[in-house]
Amino acid sequence: MKLQPVNEQLPRTTSARPIHPKVGIVHVHLKVSDLERALDFYRDVLGFQVTQRHKQEVAFLSAGGYHHHIGLNTWESSGGSPPSPGTTGLYHLAILYPTRQELAHALSRLIQAKIPLEGASDHGVSEALYLRDPDGNGVELYWDRPKEEWPHSPDGSLRMFTRPLDLNHLLREVDVTM
Repeated sequence: MKLQPVNEQLPRTTSARPIHPKVGIVHVHLKVSDLERALDFYRDVLGFQVTQRHKQEVAFLSAGGYHHHIGLNTWESSGGSPPSPGTTGLYHLAILYPTRQELAHALSRLIQAKIPLEGASDHGVSEALYLRDPDGNGVELYWDRPKEEWPHSPDGSLRMFTRPLDLNHLLREVDVTM
């Protein structure tokens, strides 16, 4: 069967069967303008490990030995510019840290590399740092609080919020201050 691109509004449908709860998004593949510059950020600043690389065209990075969590390529983007504001595309990729202390270590690495933050938020369910990679892609670094600590409304529904995150308090997890 050959699928045709859809350039019109799709009808809203409701699936009789929801997606399986263990389905996950496990990697992102980004177009970058300079592979070495992107590797300097994802490998050297954030700490991902290169699992495979082909010339100056593509690299795959991982945490913990997985085949890849992040793919970087210059196939269509070598020397290119980030998308201009007001265009569609990826808002950000989110990298989940297992603990608050590991998020604090990530913040420490950003400070050492002089990578500016665009934001830092407490969402009730998580604490998050927001920044841009060298190609202008939005990056969220976060950790989830244990589910039993998530805030709920009186009716039992989840009650996420956005409040400023105290970075000095976060850095106390690793004995570093700003």
